[in-house]
Amino acid sequence: MAREKRINMVILGLLSHEDLTGYDMKKRIDTAISFFWNGSFGNIYPALKELEEDALIKSKKTSVGGREKILYHITAKGKKELGTWLKDDQASNELRYETLLKIFFAGGADRSTAFRNIDLFEEKISKDLKTLKMLCRSLEGCLDNDDHLYYYLTASFGVETYEAYLKWCTKAKKMLK
Repeated sequence: MAREKRINMVILGLLSHEDLTGYDMKKRIDTAISFFWNGSFGNIYPALKELEEDALIKSKKTSVGGREKILYHITAKGKKELGTWLKDDQASNELRYETLLKIFFAGGADRSTAFRNIDLFEEKISKDLKTLKMLCRSLEGCLDNDDHLYYYLTASFGVETYEAYLKWCTKAKKMLK
């Protein structure tokens, strides 16, 4: 699936759990899945338009607290499309970290620059790791619910991955000293 189309599956996946506004989708992306996937309003809203044109979702105007909002709902056709994607054997699992790009090209600066980039990466990973561990703890008591089990599996993957990143940071900083 083309990279720009993956946001369609993110949207369908989110809507398979509950009806949401575009703003609510962005909030879910920024919190629940930001550790492994990102999305912007600039790609969410065009995707919503396309998904609605393809009859994979429906929109309806609602009023909440005097404010008009557009609420999106996945259709049966959208659920089928999501199911097809979930069963597809193809998956792109690319790793893209700008910090690693900076380390790769760090020969163009002094070691303190590389060290600082690793420090900044380590700070962010440490903060995110605390959040992921909190998510895992909160989900551990309700793993009999399939959705919670799947959320737990992705969060625990993040914990193990981020712990490996922190181990690498320690090793890399020792090598740079």
